[in-house]
Amino acid sequence: MNRLDGRVVLVTGAAQGIGAAIARACVAEGATVVLTDIQDAAGQSLASTLGASASYVSLDVRDATRWEHVLREVQQRFGSLDVLVNNAGITGFEAGYVAHDPEHATLTAWHDVLATNLDGVFLGCQHAIRTMRTNAGAAAGVGSIINMSSRSGLVGIPLAAAYAASKAAVRNHTKSVALYCAQQGLRIRCNSVHPAAIMTPMWDAMLGDGPGRAEREAAFVRDTPLQRFGTPDEVAHAVVYLASDESRYTTGAELVLDGGLLAGSAASPGGDKE
Repeated sequence: MNRLDGRVVLVTGAAQGIGAAIARACVAEGATVVLTDIQDAAGQSLASTLGASASYVSLDVRDATRWEHVLREVQQRFGSLDVLVNNAGITGFEAGYVAHDPEHATLTAWHDVLATNLDGVFLGCQHAIRTMRTNAGAAAGVGSIINMSSRSGLVGIPLAAAYAASKAAVRNHTKSVALYCAQQGLRIRCNSVHPAAIMTPMWDAMLGDGPGRAEREAAFVRDTPLQRFGTPDEVAHAVVYLASDESRYTTGAELVLDGGLLAGSAASPGGDKE
């Protein structure tokens, strides 16, 4: 398709799940893709399967110095950074249950989630703007920043307050970045993507495996009008659109992929037709 032909794309959290799907989709559309993560073995393995158009660099998105180093390397190698996908994120439950409700969450647990989900996005946007300003030739001051928020950034989540707060902040910061770039006379667009219930390894801890998993999956999406989980590829298609020239008049926007969950009252198939 070559919708991203000639673009240099950096994806954070690219070793698995949605980030891996985004990396694959961007390579398929003709981009040169730099995968980043802290899961080095998985990231390097995936990059090697994607061919010469993909490479891997280790990046902890919480580390400002590392951001500066990685983006300097990208610009030196490829001449520009055209697209940044701030995808890296955590729920806070990766190592098992930790209280994240507003009453019992510890300040340490709260900070851990916000450091990756919000500080990482802030640093990514900051260093991407600085890098895109100095891109070579016609690419100077041009680019697309895509921030991964969530349905949880649009509604409250009582038992995952830190996650919800971080994703809500990502949504709003996206709009601030979009307006700032426009005010600066830059053609750098910034938009957010808001997935809900996308089937990735992140769900394994909650759904388990073996007998009963199908029933548990169905229970989680019972109130979703489309009655299913989304797929990482479906999120990746939305990201490709925002990275491409097809969305060149779109900035400060939010794209929701939730199977209709936030459209209003849940509507199950076969219900009232009136």
